Amino acid sequence: MREIAFDTETTGLDPESGHRVVEIGCVEMVNRIRTGKSYHVYLNPERDMPAEAQRVHGLSEEFLADKPRFADVVDEFLEFIGGDMLVIHNAAFDMKFINHELKRAQRTAIAWERAIDTVQMARRKFPGSPANLDALCRRFEIDLTARTKHGALLDAELLSDVYMELLGGKQAVMSLDSRLHATTTTVKKRIPRPARAFEPSAYECEQHAAFLRQLTNPVWKV
Repeated sequence: MREIAFDTETTGLDPESGHRVVEIGCVEMVNRIRTGKSYHVYLNPERDMPAEAQRVHGLSEEFLADKPRFADVVDEFLEFIGGDMLVIHNAAFDMKFINHELKRAQRTAIAWERAIDTVQMARRKFPGSPANLDALCRRFEIDLTARTKHGALLDAELLSDVYMELLGGKQAVMSLDSRLHATTTTVKKRIPRPARAFEPSAYECEQHAAFLRQLTNPVWKV
């Protein structure tokens, strides 16, 4: 089963007000384990960068000026995510923005049913507790030292760890899929004991009979 942890950074809060996506980060998971494959791109939003947004992610107009437009990378983005489920923290926000960008690029919107919202998962699992990404990372003791500002790829990586914890913790999966990390464990094949090649002795038969006489209400007599 393939899933994609997905995150964006933007120029603001509402695409209908002219705000645009400036960064996309995707992390591939197979059987709930990161494979090491990711997709990451900075985007020229073709507009100014509000100061409040820059304080969140640190991306300036100057830095983004020579980056590709979304229309330039839409094919490679869609190829990476394929038709798989997207794991998103606050899915309403990112889905609204990415579908607005797809509409501008004259592409089909991503169905909302493909989004797994980890905010909703966290609120169901920990009602009344903070459900932001930082709080969940601290709850699950996930290292946050690299997160000095928001960044789409780093946040997608953190989100993949949070998602696995929300599902009950990391579990190794038996798989020969070469895409999986080396952390995937394999189980040694159990070698059966060879069949006994001789009959039990009279002493062994008596010991077995004595053992059976000690049993009360054995299941085979029910």
